[in-house]
Amino acid sequence: MAITLAEEIMLLSLDDESGSAKQRQAAGWAVSGGILLELVLAGRVSVAGKHLELTDTTPTGDQLLDSRTALIETWLRGRKKRRVTEWLTKDHAKAVGAALESLCKRGVVVEEKHRALGVFPIRRYPEADGAVEAELRERLRAVVLDGAEPDTRTAGLIALIHSAELHRLAFPDRPRKQVAARMGEVAAGQWAAESVRAAIRDMQAAMVAVTVVTAATAGS
Repeated sequence: MAITLAEEIMLLSLDDESGSAKQRQAAGWAVSGGILLELVLAGRVSVAGKHLELTDTTPTGDQLLDSRTALIETWLRGRKKRRVTEWLTKDHAKAVGAALESLCKRGVVVEEKHRALGVFPIRRYPEADGAVEAELRERLRAVVLDGAEPDTRTAGLIALIHSAELHRLAFPDRPRKQVAARMGEVAAGQWAAESVRAAIRDMQAAMVAVTVVTAATAGS
């Protein structure tokens, strides 16, 4: 089953049994960035420097991606381009919900609703099809731990994980230092066309910028 980069990141963040999300805020930035990268790879969006531009509104056939294309078009309000950081800030929380909904529709996870203390609603998303995550983790392991050459999408996924510092989600049993260096190497590697590599670098810079601001705000 082919799932999007955003769904892959969301899947990595979910506890397999309880269905609760780990590192939810950081994962949210990466999920939103994953959607943008998919749209870049599909030729619907360009990311250059600090700006995001919608280049093609033709449907991709994937509901998660096409819904974001429509939202970006509305958000641009007739402008040619706007800052990537503005979009990530606006979308990262909602992107998590959209990715979870898409995973549910694909049958990869199931939604369970509970009430904490009998009052507060809580939603969990335990895994329904473990084969999808198993294939994903094996692909990451082959590249990061075994040194295999990544394809474009896997390298992009690793770059997003690395920039959002989600190393422990991808490799919970490995020390961060053991995997971070290789992830950084993959993120900076010659694994795709220059336009895609440039888009990834610019998205990484935008994700670092918004997460630093968020951390500073939370600590003030």
